[in-house]
Amino acid sequence: MSQQQQPYQRGTQCVWSGEEHYLLQGATQVPIVHSVSFGYDDVDEWLAVALGQKKGHIYGRNTNPTVEALEEKVRQLEGAEAATSAATGMGIISSALFALLSPGQRVVSIKDTYGGTNVIFTEFMPRFKIEVALCDTADHEQIEAEIARGCDVVYLESPTNPTAKVVDIARLAAAGRAAGATVIVDNTFATPINQNPLALGADLVLHSATKFLGGHADALGGVICGRAELINQIYHYREINGATLHPTAAYLLLRGMKTLELRVQRQNESALKIARYLDSHPAVEAVYYPGLPTHSGHDIAQKQMRGYGGMLSFILKENTLDGVRKLIPRFKLAHAAANLGAVETIVGPPATTSHVECTAEERAAMGIPEGLIRYSTGIENVDDLLEDLEQALTIF
Repeated sequence: MSQQQQPYQRGTQCVWSGEEHYLLQGATQVPIVHSVSFGYDDVDEWLAVALGQKKGHIYGRNTNPTVEALEEKVRQLEGAEAATSAATGMGIISSALFALLSPGQRVVSIKDTYGGTNVIFTEFMPRFKIEVALCDTADHEQIEAEIARGCDVVYLESPTNPTAKVVDIARLAAAGRAAGATVIVDNTFATPINQNPLALGADLVLHSATKFLGGHADALGGVICGRAELINQIYHYREINGATLHPTAAYLLLRGMKTLELRVQRQNESALKIARYLDSHPAVEAVYYPGLPTHSGHDIAQKQMRGYGGMLSFILKENTLDGVRKLIPRFKLAHAAANLGAVETIVGPPATTSHVECTAEERAAMGIPEGLIRYSTGIENVDDLLEDLEQALTIF
């Protein structure tokens, strides 16, 4: 891709961004570089790279050409100064939080974060004497009040996993800046196609690249983007703790991202149709999807998102785990699995997916009923997905 002053549109960035530098000997695809070490004939040049004075690679735990191409693609899509990665989404989340927080400091977040993130807040942070304030996700006044009390990090997720709640990123980022806090947003559900938190005032945006970015359920990874000074801190923590993204996984994620815009646009359209269908179904008690006008965060989503995403969840009128047990095996076009964001539709309850680390009581405290079903819309024909839902729900 030749250089130009104005950035390309997102679909073009999905295909080209970050790749040209690493296309070797006429290749049209970024190679998988498996080499653990990178050699130098000149010791002074080697030293300059080691000190960060010159671009280059020394050791695979630190950086790798294939991994760097992925980071650059996500960086450009999010409009960030810099990016770094880790072996998993939780690897980048934990690296960011522990790199930026120290004993005696304070983080403000919401109750509806992903289950693994919530475990960091409720189990690990207290062990390190880091104060955590978890607020009701829909209560922006409470979140602002806790931020104003003083905090070092504001950690947000929007839409949330699995109930698809939405927070006003611009509003809460402004509150965070006023308190001198670093504002982090998990953008996994929205993707850079539907939402760019940095443009709304956040300092850092992260993704479980395993999900929509890769899109094919065959590679783990996490990426975070933002101001260079913050990314450097997170990179340093991650390189020392060793949660390095493998170059093969980076290659698979790069390949998946080439179709990111196409996939997400299809998933946006299909998920909205499915949410509307479920919202009117007699066996369904409630549907959680930001694209529905009845959703509590619909107005905020309209303001800060370009599309509402492929993720939704719903509660059966038979709101029990037994109801879930009846329904899940009846699906013909959905994997019952602990993943999301793939080309195939995926279903499952939080007890086995997003909040498997939590007890039933902890899920209830977070407002996640045992009878909730998380539905990750794939790229199948939406009429087939609707027919699949129809035949599955006839059991009720």
